[in-house]
Amino acid sequence: MNETILQFGTGKFLRCFLDLFAEELNRGPNPAGKIVAVQSTGTERARQINRQQSRFHAAIRGLDGGQVVDQTFEVASISRALAAANQWEQIFAAARSDALVCVVSNTTEAGLVLDPADKPDAIPPVSFPAKLLALLLTRFEAGGRGLTILPCELVERNAERLLNLVLELAARWRVGDKATHWIRHACSWRNTLVDRIVSAPRADDPLAARDPLLAVAEPFALWLIEGKATEAGGATSASGIPVAAHPAVEFVEQLEPYHLRKVRILNGAHTALVAKALPLGIETVRQALDDARIRPWLESLLFEEIVPAIADRAEGAEAFARRTLERLANPFLDHRLADIALHHDTKLSTRLRPTLEEYRARFGRSPKILAEILGRPKGAVPVNDCLNTPRRSGA
Repeated sequence: MNETILQFGTGKFLRCFLDLFAEELNRGPNPAGKIVAVQSTGTERARQINRQQSRFHAAIRGLDGGQVVDQTFEVASISRALAAANQWEQIFAAARSDALVCVVSNTTEAGLVLDPADKPDAIPPVSFPAKLLALLLTRFEAGGRGLTILPCELVERNAERLLNLVLELAARWRVGDKATHWIRHACSWRNTLVDRIVSAPRADDPLAARDPLLAVAEPFALWLIEGKATEAGGATSASGIPVAAHPAVEFVEQLEPYHLRKVRILNGAHTALVAKALPLGIETVRQALDDARIRPWLESLLFEEIVPAIADRAEGAEAFARRTLERLANPFLDHRLADIALHHDTKLSTRLRPTLEEYRARFGRSPKILAEILGRPKGAVPVNDCLNTPRRSGA
């Protein structure tokens, strides 16, 4: 099976998202092809993937419509894993392949920045935009077709932001007009929004001892891609999105209403729980939802304050909030509040404060719960132990 996808990121999220989607499609009539997974920094996870012959497990556990889901899949959609630190020439070769159609990235929000050390002759370049530019240039020079770029970083207009960074760097590197035109126009830069909560398995999970790459995800999964499924004159199979046929992938005209819905409701609920539950000594999201002091408080926040403030701009806000409560109460996931608390003050500013201000403007009064959360002094949440804890997806 051809290697159709070059994936930047080898973490739990992509293993339970893109890699699992491709695996499911590869077992059916619309195969997605194989994935070349690139570890941007470090080498150990790429080595582990290869040690396991590119096979690992993804467990899907949680509630779906009130029904318990507990399934485990062996994922074999990755053909090989490469580390940028010491296998850059092999990554170059993969980028020049005629079979390759798209690049997918999940380098976190911090990955969409340039680095002063980015140089055209660096092996490899430092930042992800610089790595991508170098790969696109080697493909252009080899006469390859344009690629579809699908960033999964949780940033609004993520593909546009990435393209702008790549073009800025191309200007610094004095890339020629033809190559710059090819990057801008021959490649398809698609804004996306991803949504799935993924965490590490519990310490007592028997499969974890046999598979260090095991990750656990909720049943809910959504990958929204802005624009039409097919490009002008093309078919879905030729659109540069090998997983377009997966049921979790949807195409929408505008992402903004969905981004607003996710950040304000799901991510807003996470941040609010940090402010409310962590000072009470509650350690996980699930424990918070099981606490009689917390769940009614969260329901009031969602349905009396957040949803009314955004309902006219966010598609299906109330239904999404109800589904969010079910997702947060997942009995199989131990999503630690200390992980979510990382950069808490910034998250308050982006996830909750805009809702407070919009509620006041719309209804002429202050929402009680939001005002209480945001009225606390900065740094009031006791998160001293969280800064040394790796952040998990879905926070």
